[in-house]
Amino acid sequence: MTLDRAKQLLKVQADFGGFYNGNSAKLILSEVQREHGQAAVDECIRELHLDQIFGFSPGTRFEGGLAMGK
Repeated sequence: MTLDRAKQLLKVQADFGGFYNGNSAKLILSEVQREHGQAAVDECIRELHLDQIFGFSPGTRFEGGLAMGK
């Protein structure tokens, strides 16, 4: 998945907000982590304000749809 496509999908989840959309965002960020690395994940979190919407903080690792901490 390209980083632009991931951001598009994350924006949809962020616009809805809520618990289930947060889980979907974790899955997307897991793929971003695997394909593009931590810097790309942190960029998505900051750019889309996922820290405010879902409580994801920059530096958090995502694997298999789970937030693994820093």
